[in-house]
Amino acid sequence: MANIGGFTKRFSAAAGLVLDFALPATCAGCGVEGDALCAQCEPALDARLALAPGIPVGLPGEVPAPLVQVEWCASFSGVTRRALHALKYGGERRIAGPAGRAVARRWARAGAGGDVMVPVPASADRIRDRGYDQAALIAREASAHLGLPVRDDLLERVRHTIAQFDLDRTSRGRNVRGAFRVRPGARLPPGVGPSGTPWIVLVDDVLTTGSTLSACATTLLDAGACAVSAITVARKR
Repeated sequence: MANIGGFTKRFSAAAGLVLDFALPATCAGCGVEGDALCAQCEPALDARLALAPGIPVGLPGEVPAPLVQVEWCASFSGVTRRALHALKYGGERRIAGPAGRAVARRWARAGAGGDVMVPVPASADRIRDRGYDQAALIAREASAHLGLPVRDDLLERVRHTIAQFDLDRTSRGRNVRGAFRVRPGARLPPGVGPSGTPWIVLVDDVLTTGSTLSACATTLLDAGACAVSAITVARKR
């Protein structure tokens, strides 16, 4: 049965590739034929680009401990929401290009630094089903434009979690507690912190309460990082 299941997944993936070639690609934002995001829709990802760094006064949710900084590119609505849904659930990995570039622009605008970018890992089951980890694709694109190295082999999710949007704030924290670890045998890269410890920049697609980012940051600090910041493409309000 396992072989049949594996064959079915491989067949589905191959069929998807055939459809990609047979059907014209369309913009995830408006549906026009062409790029993953057309020239009219892509600027939606830069909605916060001109804003000063930091969380605006009055926005619920301060920087979640133990993170020292959180940035995001746009609110999780409209074009941005449709684009990230296409990336996460629709197999449209091309969205990682404009999403990663938006992350790079916002991080540079915030005047922030860091030694290495680390994507928040999806579960092995979800990566298997999608064929990729969307946060890793975004981080790779962003790192190429920022000149920061990316380590998508550093963190792993060791426990399956319920989708965060199904839970309230308290339950989200419990849901991801202990869900991440540094991969066995993996070493933190060198950095500018005490004794050469790194300042790590977490990268993810959507920020809600920050529970997932906090869990990852705690794991990295316990492993020896000197500080952990985070940036996401979008934030739910």
